Parts: sequence; structure tokens; C-alpha cells
Amino acid sequence: MTPILSVRDLTKTYAGGHQALKGVSLAIERGEIFALLGPNGAGKTTLINIVCGIVTPTSGVVQADGHDIVRDYRLARRRIGLVPQELSTYPFESVWATVSFSRGLYGCAPNPPFIEKVLRDLSLWDKRKARIMTLSGGMKRRVMIAKALAHEPKILFLDEPTAGVDVELRRDMWDLVRGLRDSGVTIILTTHYIQEAEEMADRVGVIHRGELILVQDKQTLMKRLGAKQLRLHLRAPLTAIPEALAPWGVLLADGGRQLEYRYDGAGPGADVAGLLRRMGELGLAYYDLDTQESSLEDIFVGLVRERGEAVQ
Repeated sequence: MTPILSVRDLTKTYAGGHQALKGVSLAIERGEIFALLGPNGAGKTTLINIVCGIVTPTSGVVQADGHDIVRDYRLARRRIGLVPQELSTYPFESVWATVSFSRGLYGCAPNPPFIEKVLRDLSLWDKRKARIMTLSGGMKRRVMIAKALAHEPKILFLDEPTAGVDVELRRDMWDLVRGLRDSGVTIILTTHYIQEAEEMADRVGVIHRGELILVQDKQTLMKRLGAKQLRLHLRAPLTAIPEALAPWGVLLADGGRQLEYRYDGAGPGADVAGLLRRMGELGLAYYDLDTQESSLEDIFVGLVRERGEAVQ
């Protein structure tokens, strides 16, 4: 299947010499939610701005639904919607006027029934006559999404879609994004909330210092790089780890009252049963145990740290 968004060997070097992107290649499939993660300054916003026609690339090719963003920029831009992190709306306009105007900017004929549907889907219909300045921050965020959807794009970029909103509204936004995907819109989001990517994304890309260092199906990534930790709560504290437990690489924690065993949950190297059996032979009793699995945040931090150390 042809990807709906194709990025090949994309570079961007600014006038001052800063290289924001270094040969980025990426293919986004139709109908997926793709999360782009990276620390501040990694190149996320530059990549989005190039695809959306805001920034000119130094080199490389980008196609949106088969249209080159440079040669066929009008057709390419019609396929793309962007919800920026900043809330940029005219405060004295009504919601209806703001969203309808955005549709016209792309040369689309007026379509009041479609604008009504967008506003209803975003729970904005009751606010259609309200001035933007009277809306809450969460409602303004919804208006930004409505503006981006007004010209019926097939690809929607969400740059930090839940920045600055409370937890309850964040979950409402997650439901909204899933609904957009179900309606056929391909979603690419950047986020600082790792939980957001873990909750919604089908695939995850990690960008660091202008390089795309990893693109992986979320579940595959967590199985491949995720680790598990077994924590054993000992009945009697230890002052040192017995030599017989050295093959497992266990660690002491909580003042010797806990043993920690870290292992690859998806690999063949885990030997929990062997560890427990050896502890029994040594007379090391425990009254409780629990396991903890790495989160996407743990994996992300580890990847960035490894890459940072590698280039130093």
C-alpha cells in the first residue's frame, strides 16, 4: 500500500549553520496514528513545518497523498491540516466564522452542512455564535482542530495537542483523536506526554538532534526494548548478595530488605523460576513479590541517553 505521507532524505540547514534535520526518511500509512517523540530542539517542529509548507527544506522529497509539497504545493496543502501548539485565532470572530473562513483559505466551496458536522463532532455546535475570546482554553483548542479540519484534509498534524490542558480534558481529546482516525483521517502527533503516545499511537518515531533514530510499531518496540523487574520483599534483610545469586545479576534495594531482578520480558534469558528455586535452596524467604514493566517513557529516555552518549 502506498503511504499517505512519504518523507525521503529530508535535510534542513538554517542560515546560521544549524542543521535541524539530517537525512530524515519516514513513511506514514493511511489511517494510522503516528507519534513523533523527541526532546526540545530535536527537529520535530521543523519536520512538521516543512511538510505543511511553512519552512522550505534544504534538500529531500516530501509527498502528501502522492503530491510533491514543492511542485504540487496547492494540491499537497489541501491534503494536510495542522493544529499548532499555539492558540492563534482572531478573538473577536465567532466560532462559525473562524472555521468557515479557514475552509475558504484552501479554495474550498462553502459547505455549511460539513462545517456543522465538524462543530458537532467537536462539541462546539452550542458555541458556534460565541466569540473566540469568550471560550475556555479547552474550547479554543477544539476550535483550532475544527479550523484544521474545515477543508477536509486526509492528514492531520497535531503539535502538542493537549499542552496546558487538564487530565480530564486530555482524555476527551484522546477520544476525539481516535474518532478522527476512525473517520479516515491519518494522525501525526508530537507530544511531551509519553503517556499520550503510549495510549493512542499505532507506531512511534523518536527524533534526536535532527536524526530519526527509531521508527517502530508501539507494541513491538515495547517488547523489543522493554524490560521487566521482579522485586522480592525479603523476610530478613541482607547485608550482601550471596555469591550463589551472582548469575542472575540481582540487586539489593530498600536497605537490604528487597532483591531486584531485571530481565527482558520478551526474551529467552529470563530465569525467574531458577532464581526462586535457588533462593529456596539458600533459605532466603520472602513474603511478597511484584513485577513492573518498562513504560514507553523508560524506553524513550534510554534511547535518547544512549544516542547522546554515543555522539559525545
